[in-house]
Amino acid sequence: MKIIDPHIHLFNLEQGDYHWLKPENPPFWPDKALINKTFNESELALSTPFQLVSFVHVEAGFDNNKPWRELTMLEQSCKRPFRAIATVDFTTSSQHFNKTLEKLILLPCFIGVRHILDEQALSLLTDAQVLKNVKAFNSFAKKQNKTLIFETQLSLAKHAPVNALCNIINDNPKINFIINHAGFPPANMQTIEWQCWQSNLSKLSQFDHVAIKCSGWEMTDRNYQQTWLNESMSLILSIFGANKVMLASNFPLCLFSKKSYQDYWQSILTSAFFLKLTKQEKSALCYNNALNWYSL
Repeated sequence: MKIIDPHIHLFNLEQGDYHWLKPENPPFWPDKALINKTFNESELALSTPFQLVSFVHVEAGFDNNKPWRELTMLEQSCKRPFRAIATVDFTTSSQHFNKTLEKLILLPCFIGVRHILDEQALSLLTDAQVLKNVKAFNSFAKKQNKTLIFETQLSLAKHAPVNALCNIINDNPKINFIINHAGFPPANMQTIEWQCWQSNLSKLSQFDHVAIKCSGWEMTDRNYQQTWLNESMSLILSIFGANKVMLASNFPLCLFSKKSYQDYWQSILTSAFFLKLTKQEKSALCYNNALNWYSL
């Protein structure tokens, strides 16, 4: 089984800042020390019958002020073909925002940006400067004759931020919006939050330029159950369809719940959800969709 992992993070603690990994800084996870070390491409080790062909690195806080430095470090150290998502502050001035894009586009691995939304999603997605910079990003992509990506990280369990996001998606057709971590499905499937999450998946699936990555399960529950995982992935696939869903790892954060990178992929690819898929669907979710959406 050939795999393109569209959501991993590589850390170089010798060269980068990684403010968030330091024990004195949030998030205050009791197990954060497990990932507070350097992780390079060699750690992405898979054995037969799995083969990692390529990956997408998502910004990890190497240098939030000069995000091109993280991509340069990766281009100098990685041997596999890959794409990279850079951190960009969408609240910054238009001039600074545009200058940052001009520097990032010079790097061959650059394919898109992320500003983590999370708890601030509603305030950010309705902020005048953020909206102005999203428009500028859309215009920049059009000018480059290239479809760029906005990695969209927020919970889909609340309607207001998702409605604001839908307005932005509708107004910016040159950006592909890719939902991170399955939109954080709630741990309890018998709740209003789960129903909201499902409803908002349906809203977002209506857009041709929106896709979703299934990963980050450990961010909801370190001890997540296989039945919950199967139900979440099955629902996402039924709503988004086989061409807009990607399986991913969130490495190294998947190590909060699994022993190794191999162990994580073993659990996904031997799951009841995955075994029911057709050969074409398996290839789409593990390889072809990431190949297409990230222009690998």
